[in-house]
Amino acid sequence: MLKELREEIALIRDRDPAARSTLEIILTYSGLHAVAAYRISHKLLQSGFPTLARIVSQLAKFFTGIEIHPGATIGKGLFIDHGMGVVIGETTVIGENCTLYQGVTLGGTGKDRGKRHPTLGNRVTVGAGAKVLGPFTVGDNAKIAAGAVVLKEVPANATAVGVPARVVKMNGVRVPDLDQIHIPDPVAQELAKMNQRIKALERRSK
Repeated sequence: MLKELREEIALIRDRDPAARSTLEIILTYSGLHAVAAYRISHKLLQSGFPTLARIVSQLAKFFTGIEIHPGATIGKGLFIDHGMGVVIGETTVIGENCTLYQGVTLGGTGKDRGKRHPTLGNRVTVGAGAKVLGPFTVGDNAKIAAGAVVLKEVPANATAVGVPARVVKMNGVRVPDLDQIHIPDPVAQELAKMNQRIKALERRSK
């Protein structure tokens, strides 16, 4: 565990330009604290102490604002930047060297049993406030934009944005069929329907 901790500190220094020293990271980075607590709780769960594992994870949630279920499977090099409000569900699988920003949820939809949470490949980045919900895979090197709601699989090397999320780039190249200009406006459509109903009622009242 000490080896893993040293590796994660080194990765934080490499990825976060705000990190000034190892001591600062150890003392002040809540993402590091949450991941370290997860490593302990996960080992406790594997050793047959589920209640103690949950106690450790809930204490970590109280002190860091980050909730990681002990049952999740997380590879090395996870960097949770800022971290407040991050939730990682029980059957989540996270590959190596992934980055999560504040407010991210790796959760379920309530419709599935067994594997209920997403699987992230290696080097996946999930932006602030994004929600990835369901038992599907987000491929290696994928990027999820801030605020996106991802409800289906994202291919490797893709960028997904929006609510619900859709792929807008593959291998750094914009997907050609994305039309941002002619997307129907649901509010305008509803207003048009209401206007038609008002006109119909006015004709009846005459």
